[in-house]
Amino acid sequence: MKARIHVTLKPGVLDPQGKTIAHALGALGFESVEEVRQGKYLELDLKENDPEKARETVDEMCRKLLANTVIENYQVEIEA
Repeated sequence: MKARIHVTLKPGVLDPQGKTIAHALGALGFESVEEVRQGKYLELDLKENDPEKARETVDEMCRKLLANTVIENYQVEIEA
């Protein structure tokens, strides 16, 4: 079973890396970019057969280690 996790900064949290990327894109001629918010993408291969149990386990991993829930949101996709 595969878990895909997208971690992004919550709205209102400053994103200096995103601003740097947006500035660099503008310097390269991509002037239509108004804002960039950067994040993380993780893929986990799990030894689990039950999708609901896998989702619960990955949710716990996110809360304990993979995401800083004070400033980040996360989304989990489970592929059976």
